[in-house]
Amino acid sequence: MEHDTINNIKSIEKEIQFIKKDINIIAVTKTFPIEKINPLIQYGQIHFGENKVQEAVNKWMNVKKVTPNLKLHMIGKLQTNKVKFVIPLFDYIHSLDSDKLAEKISIEQKKNNKNLKIFIQVNIGDENQKSGIKIENLNNFYKKCVNDLDLNIVGLMCIPPKDSSPNNYFLKMSEITKSFKFKELSMGMSSDYIEAINHGATFVRIGSKIFGKRS
Repeated sequence: MEHDTINNIKSIEKEIQFIKKDINIIAVTKTFPIEKINPLIQYGQIHFGENKVQEAVNKWMNVKKVTPNLKLHMIGKLQTNKVKFVIPLFDYIHSLDSDKLAEKISIEQKKNNKNLKIFIQVNIGDENQKSGIKIENLNNFYKKCVNDLDLNIVGLMCIPPKDSSPNNYFLKMSEITKSFKFKELSMGMSSDYIEAINHGATFVRIGSKIFGKRS
């Protein structure tokens, strides 16, 4: 079974390279034990994504000490009371979605003398139940993050609405990204990463296509 993960990521890499070079595949490892992930680390996979802070701390703290080149991405909803655990361990945050969270990240980064690469989560479908900054508030929010809080905002992230084609949302994200002159764009998962890359994604978050279905 372990070899399956390597075969899976190789076929994804081949598929992606055919379209565009320099795409970062984040292997989404939530719920999977480190034994299942180790073959990918040995293969040379660098970027890994986790959704839950406590699970990530338990799973990755020792691994990152012995493999410091690994890059860990916080891709799930982040509560302010968990930020103090995220800053020492993670390298990227993809889910910055509020003033309160931005302020907390800024405080904890100063304490840890660390500057993570951060994506602002955009509520691209304007869904009430979904996290993210509304498009009309994005400019002011970005200015506050950079000018007032000294955050290293590298790009934007989105999760399109489930019940419709993602292409229009990916296109809109691409346009917004260009208007801000961001180099990075985090969008696309196992079901739609090809469309996301075609619209300029530089980071794709792939879980089940690499590891199989979660139990």
